[in-house]
This record gives sequence, structure tokens and C-alpha cells, in this order.
Amino acid sequence: MSSAGHMKRISLSVVSHRQGGMVNDLLGDVARYSPSLDLHLTCNVPEQTLFHSDGLQHFHRFDNANAQGFGANHNAAFQHCDSPFFCVCNPDVRLVNDPFPELIACMEDPKVGVVAPRVLAPAGGWEDNARYFPTPITLAAKLFHLGEGRYPAVGEAPMAVEWVAGMFMLFRAEAFRDIGGFDESFFLYYEDVDICARLWKAGWEVMLHPGVSVVHAAQRTSRKNPRYMAWHLSSMARYFAKHLGRLPRIKHES
Repeated sequence: MSSAGHMKRISLSVVSHRQGGMVNDLLGDVARYSPSLDLHLTCNVPEQTLFHSDGLQHFHRFDNANAQGFGANHNAAFQHCDSPFFCVCNPDVRLVNDPFPELIACMEDPKVGVVAPRVLAPAGGWEDNARYFPTPITLAAKLFHLGEGRYPAVGEAPMAVEWVAGMFMLFRAEAFRDIGGFDESFFLYYEDVDICARLWKAGWEVMLHPGVSVVHAAQRTSRKNPRYMAWHLSSMARYFAKHLGRLPRIKHES
């Protein structure tokens, strides 16, 4: 199937929090590399930005009456998805080429529920968007700089991982629907960890394709804003209450 044929099969969900400049940069990338995507843009708060949808064949804008969490916004966008694949993408992500055909190729295995590319920082380093499930022990190790919970150096071949970060996730729509999408009780953080754990528990696989990459200019808001830090800690506690001691066992290739 041609690249254009792949694009018509994907719905892309992006949420803006008065991030119009970054969104327009991303829209330009999509128009350049993947113009046939069915793109759903949700403005989570009032926004006056003129979004540049020129070159996009399918563009839909939704304006929230009240701000919603990460999961609620993407779940709402999924209600408009009639494609086999549903992609969640942060507005601060940039495409350097067309990542979708190779990511979709990973879905030829019917057990794969979600796949992510390697996410790079603007300077070029890997943002380790694939990690082992967090536990109190691994978080303590991270606090004392004894470990990061990240996967060791990887090659270019697709590989099963425990969870992938929410800045860019390509779901099989069937899998997303099967587990009921994101758990909206997580307002802003740990939704990605939780949904990957639930996918594994439901018999779906989580994959990283290191041979495909996108660029992410991370905001790291929780490190600067006490309100976001509180949300982060609250979501962490919710995740542990829900999954600690009940995490799926993932077989890793040696």
C-alpha cells in the first residue's frame, strides 16, 4: 500500500493549551509529510490563534467549554475516529519525515495494540520514551540517581517494551476501544503508563520502533509549577493504588 493509502487510515488527535504556535508548526509538518491524516485538534482553553490547516485534507477543530484532562480530551477525539489507527500526539512534537508507514507495519502482528517511535530531543539525544513500569523501588533509585528505569541502548528493530510515553502513541483503534481508552481519573500524568499496563493485561502488546523517530521539545511543566507537580504526585499515587503488585509480566528479549 502507498504512503497516502496508509495516511487515510489514521486519525490524529492533538490538544492545544494556548499553544497555537507549536500547533501550527506541527500542522505544517503533517501537511508536508502526511496530508491525508484525519486530524482532530482540541482547544482545551479559549484560543484566538488562527490555525493553518492549508494542505490538510481532513481538519476538525473542537473548542472545550471547560478544560479537560489529557485522557478525557483524547477519548473525546476518539469518538470521532472511524479509522483503524488512532494517534495521540503532543503539540510540541515535530515530524522530521513520515513516521507512519513503518509504525503501521508493526501492526501487521495482530497482537500489537500500540507502537511508538523513538522520541528525540531537539539536540538529538533520545528522550527514553520507552521505560520499565515504575515501582517505589525504581522511583527511589531515580531520586538518588541510581537508575532511571529506562531501557538500555537499543538498535533499530521494533521491540516489545513495558510502556511508552504519551507524547506520541499510535494505537490500533480496536485495542484502544477494547480497553475503554484512557482512564480519565488520571488528570494529566501517568495516563500513558496506565493504558500500557491495561493493554498488556488485556492481551495486547506495546511496541517501540527505534528505527522511526520524531522530535519533542519537552516542556517539563511539573518541574516548574507547584500545581502541576501536585497533579503529578496525585497521579503517581493513583497509579500505584491501581497497579502496584498487579503489573503484567513482560518477556524481554535477551
